[in-house]
Amino acid sequence: MASHRLVQHIGKRYGLNVSETLYDRLNVYYFVDGHALNDKPRLAKMAAETISELLKHNNPTGEAIMNENDILAFLDGDQGRGEIENALRALQKLGVHGIPKFIIEGSKIVDGAAGPNTFIQIFREIEERGQVTGGPIFGDILGVSPETVERGSHTRESLLLDTIERTA
Repeated sequence: MASHRLVQHIGKRYGLNVSETLYDRLNVYYFVDGHALNDKPRLAKMAAETISELLKHNNPTGEAIMNENDILAFLDGDQGRGEIENALRALQKLGVHGIPKFIIEGSKIVDGAAGPNTFIQIFREIEERGQVTGGPIFGDILGVSPETVERGSHTRESLLLDTIERTA
């Protein structure tokens, strides 16, 4: 629960690009490196390093960069717990009991193991309609502002920057 609360908090504070990157690093931290997500001091250290690295040259929100002690204090608190519990209830209502899953237009549930034709069909239907009929369902539940959702996470610019940095 602590790592979920942290990712949600970071998304609200710094934007989805930062929270998505932190989430990606948490997956490596847990699944590849084998660290426990309930080791709060170690989690705080890794998260602080990640956030500092991401924001040292570009901090679009202007929020103060959380350090290891700030993050540990957050992890030791309860902030965001209710929002995460509400998100879990919403997922259960949708029939989502495992991951990975994609929720498209706020209601179509697609298993992460679905083949590309499944996604092509869904996106072609949206294309034929000319509009998306539903939107993100967790912004309100998690307290993420519409502006943050609108900014998104993996923008064309950020993806190009990542490509340039990896080839440099």
